[in-house]
Amino acid sequence: MERAELARMIDHTLLAPETTPGQIAMFCAEATELGVGAVCVSPNQLPLPADSLPDGVAVATVIGFPSGAHRSVAKAAEARLAVLDGADELDMVIDLGAAAAEMWNAVEADIAVVRAAAPDVVLKVIIESAMLRVPERIVAACRAAEAAGADFVKTSTGFHPSGGASLEAVSVMAETVGGRLGVKASGGIRDAATALAMVDAGATRLGCSASRAILDGL
Repeated sequence: MERAELARMIDHTLLAPETTPGQIAMFCAEATELGVGAVCVSPNQLPLPADSLPDGVAVATVIGFPSGAHRSVAKAAEARLAVLDGADELDMVIDLGAAAAEMWNAVEADIAVVRAAAPDVVLKVIIESAMLRVPERIVAACRAAEAAGADFVKTSTGFHPSGGASLEAVSVMAETVGGRLGVKASGGIRDAATALAMVDAGATRLGCSASRAILDGL
């Protein structure tokens, strides 16, 4: 894979809660230099400064992050505000408690509320695949996301103690959505070999904070 092709698959990510405006400016400059497809920042960093990114670089933010333990109406309000502040894409965390209890109708309903609040932007649904552990739960979470109108399923926040993306989870997710949705691998991807393995397993997007190291490793 060519460097530019892989770069366009990357959501260059900076979600540390202590991030400063100065760090955001340097982050956007790095994203521009690397030629990534999107940046992903916390909602309080929006709107990004004017002209901080070139045309064609999407702006993503997170919803219900990182726990997912927010009321659906709060996630919906956060989504609406994010869109008003210039977000092109939303990465929302599912109701992890409902998923752990295998209450898949509740998981789907939570996603659907956010979808309805922001119908015109890309919606990526974070299922915390490492927490779900077994393929059957990963499949069920993906099916709930698809039924609720999501555009992508995403492995992880990168903040959950259960861990980040795995090749096995990405493969199960890709097989479940069958190309109808995208698959974003995120959490623990820090080098080129891991990034390429995730793509081979079925990932169509990569969430990375180590984007430069990954691309330099090609």
